[in-house]
Amino acid sequence: MASIVLMDGGTSLELLARSANKAPRLWSAEYLLSEPDLVRSVHADYIAAGATVVTTNTYSASFTRMSMVMEQVRVPQLQRLACELAMSARDAAGQRGAGVAIAGCLPPLNGTYRPDRVRDFASNREEYERLAELQAPHVDLFLCETMSTAEEARAAAAAVAPFGKPVWIAWSLGDDGPELRSGESVAQASAALKGLPVAAVLANCCPPESISRAMPGLVATGLPAGGYANGFVRIPGTFLPGRTREQLATRTDLDPGTYAGFAMGWIEAGARIVGGCCEVGPAHVARLRERIEEAGHRIVAPAP
Repeated sequence: MASIVLMDGGTSLELLARSANKAPRLWSAEYLLSEPDLVRSVHADYIAAGATVVTTNTYSASFTRMSMVMEQVRVPQLQRLACELAMSARDAAGQRGAGVAIAGCLPPLNGTYRPDRVRDFASNREEYERLAELQAPHVDLFLCETMSTAEEARAAAAAVAPFGKPVWIAWSLGDDGPELRSGESVAQASAALKGLPVAAVLANCCPPESISRAMPGLVATGLPAGGYANGFVRIPGTFLPGRTREQLATRTDLDPGTYAGFAMGWIEAGARIVGGCCEVGPAHVARLRERIEEAGHRIVAPAP
């Protein structure tokens, strides 16, 4: 029997699917302002499904992303609202929410899935520090996710380390993994984090098959390892930020049972943190919880 941390699933596309607003000007961050109850309900549904980690809806609430629409002045407000809504959902869950951790999302800053767009270390670190300072009073851990290069992840980890909270690094793998989207191996990416207080390493926002191929390397780092995959058909190398729906198709073969089968394979390979990313919703998390418990494992909150 193993102790398994169960993360939530995707938030941004879940909001898009539930809202009548299919073209939010501020991407998923717009719902923090226009439909806060919707954001809260998504978090609540993941908690009800059994997740012990919920992630703040801050993927698009970075200074770089908001500067694309001349709204960077809103970033402190958006970050605060995202944290407050996640905490509110946890509080409203009563006993079920008692062991739920809030993960502060720190995303790629200059384009998802695009290692060629990753800026220099100093620039990335400076913005991650500003975002972490806004999140730190409210979150239980930092989730530096969808990192496409070793250097991008190193900048994020270095920026948040001084805040004294657990730091999870999640690399996005190529669609034919197990390498990062940059082509670097998990071993190379892990080596770049040497000397930094990283509490867990994961793979995310890539096909579950890629995570399956990478899991032995993730486990070999000696850190708690895990994965949370997306449900997209394939990521084009020319992907542009802010146009997910226009550029990506959804797989039709990743129903909750099938997805749970992949994640159980990761657990058998040594993963201790599992969940879902884009196009993986509350029903997937609920079925994964059932499979974990049926296998005799125990679902736990992350270590503080």
